[in-house]
Amino acid sequence: MSNNRHQIAIQRLTTLIEHLSIESRQIDQLNATHKSHWLIENNNLFSQLLFSTESDLFSPYVDEVKKRIHEFNRLYQHSDSNNSKAEFAKTSLALIEQQISALMNAIQANQSMHQAAQVSFDAKKKVRAKRATAARKTEQYGQLAKSVLLSSHQLYKQLSEHHEFERRLVAMIDEREKLRQQSNATNTNKLSQEVLALHQRLGRCRKAISSIERNIEQAEKNNLR
Repeated sequence: MSNNRHQIAIQRLTTLIEHLSIESRQIDQLNATHKSHWLIENNNLFSQLLFSTESDLFSPYVDEVKKRIHEFNRLYQHSDSNNSKAEFAKTSLALIEQQISALMNAIQANQSMHQAAQVSFDAKKKVRAKRATAARKTEQYGQLAKSVLLSSHQLYKQLSEHHEFERRLVAMIDEREKLRQQSNATNTNKLSQEVLALHQRLGRCRKAISSIERNIEQAEKNNLR
């Protein structure tokens, strides 16, 4: 390759890579604003067979090509023979042009790639939303079940307490009845009033027991639904 052709090639590649440098930085900034970009970030854009750079950004690859062009220019000028220059230029320029072509194709495909990533991102977002809704429903059901169990436990506790109160009232009535039968007229009248009062309390107690039993029955029906 003549020096003139060499200079033309270097100028053409330098102009092209400078244009790609500006475009790549703009695209990197734009990609960073897309929520879908996290699906493809941390993945290398190109194979290591083509680039030594490892990045999900375009700019570092452009910088690698810039260095390669600079290195090609330096080594070509210091080559001793025309034959070695020609072979070196052919090999180096082929790789540089292959890298630039890959960059241009990837930049053109960037929008489509992110549109596909956005579709995947939206799909995963819907799945996460469904899982979150299911988790909330499970939590609500758990809280409801816990509330029902707690309510039933409290009702059975109240029922037990009222049955104990009923037993004590019956015992007190029996005791007062025995005393009344063994007492004189004055005490009999007083004991009769006490027995009457105890029967009234017993009636209210048994009414409360019936109400609690109905509540327990209703709570258990609701729990089975």
